[in-house]
Amino acid sequence: MSNLFSYTKLTLIGLFIGGFCNTMLAQIAGTNSQLDGRQNTITTAVPFLMITPEARGGAMGDVGVALPNDPFALHWNVAKLPFNERKGGVGLSYTPWLRSLVPDISLAYMSGYGKINERSAIAGSLRFFSLGQIQFTDQFGQSMGNYNPSELAVDLGYASKLSENFSLGIAFRYIRSDLAGAFNQSQAAVQAGNAFAGDVTAYYNNKTRIKYEGNKYNLNYGFGIAFNNIGSKISYTSQQFQNFIPINLRLGAYGQIEIDKYNTIALAVDFNKLLVPTNPRYVKASTGFDSIFNGRPIIAEGKDPDVPIIQGMIQSFYDAPGGFTEEMREVNISTGIEYWYDKQFALRSGFFYENPFKGNRKFLTFGAGFRFNVFGIDLSYLVPIETRNPLERTLRFSLLFDIDAFASQNKEIENPLPQN
Repeated sequence: MSNLFSYTKLTLIGLFIGGFCNTMLAQIAGTNSQLDGRQNTITTAVPFLMITPEARGGAMGDVGVALPNDPFALHWNVAKLPFNERKGGVGLSYTPWLRSLVPDISLAYMSGYGKINERSAIAGSLRFFSLGQIQFTDQFGQSMGNYNPSELAVDLGYASKLSENFSLGIAFRYIRSDLAGAFNQSQAAVQAGNAFAGDVTAYYNNKTRIKYEGNKYNLNYGFGIAFNNIGSKISYTSQQFQNFIPINLRLGAYGQIEIDKYNTIALAVDFNKLLVPTNPRYVKASTGFDSIFNGRPIIAEGKDPDVPIIQGMIQSFYDAPGGFTEEMREVNISTGIEYWYDKQFALRSGFFYENPFKGNRKFLTFGAGFRFNVFGIDLSYLVPIETRNPLERTLRFSLLFDIDAFASQNKEIENPLPQN
């Protein structure tokens, strides 16, 4: 079995269990020969980095780049952290994956942050994606044993205010994708893939008062931009076969109106685009396969996707074979609404849209949140539209721990008020 066969098999495993659509699998299996300029889904390695790991954003259609007071900001936009109301917090989240098919695939996420002072904050997180148990076989269908593939990412981030309303943030990320362990066959060594990446983000937050029918309401609003996962390509066999990781651009806005002392309602929207090359359309030979010249397929429309990282990011804005129309199809839209009562109970809903020619993911989301003295709970539930989704019929949850409240509670226990 060749290196290429092993590499393709591992890519298929990663993409399938990562929950991407069947169109992606057909695209990889056909080595681009099936592309017709319409169904042209972008694929990357380690797609688990794009899974929303927490329940608040997950309940609002996968929005998050501009949501305030977010202990999971390191995933979305680390620049939000200096604007958090609390001095520090820890979040734990668990997301079952493909629960309707298999019981042992899940994403676990832990994130924490602390403010250094009123203007800056640091954060760290660990993301672990367990792919359950997989039985490997050779080309004859003979079992080669079982293995538990997994992927992880470790993040460190820092953010600082440049003014009272504007901040910048950076994050560094180590990624490890172990899909096959020590799987070797016909001298084709398969190894765990490793990559390094970073985020560059910005956030603007402000408050104002608006007048409507003689009444004045407080409006809190924010805007965020995040370049996520800017980093090295990843390989499982040799440097000859390298995949882009999901380098991503996200733009978003958030607005919250205080209806009265106890009730607030907010709207949020995110626009998301992968900054990796789009597959071109290749010239077809009379046999129906791609025409080859000097060992490479001949491109009819689009750009060569086998380019360096920075070139690929820039190229991603104009390389689609369908031109500007297809580039616009690559923008996913997330929208969400959130209602709070007395900052203690929340109801949420959202909608996610992906163009039918770029994956066709469409789903509604619902959720709730509860805040207590020391900790909080967020829940979310997803309802797919048209196509199946790895998170359908799955309840996700996040636990939040307020370090300020915890410290205050301990101080009260150690120093109780004097009794009269």
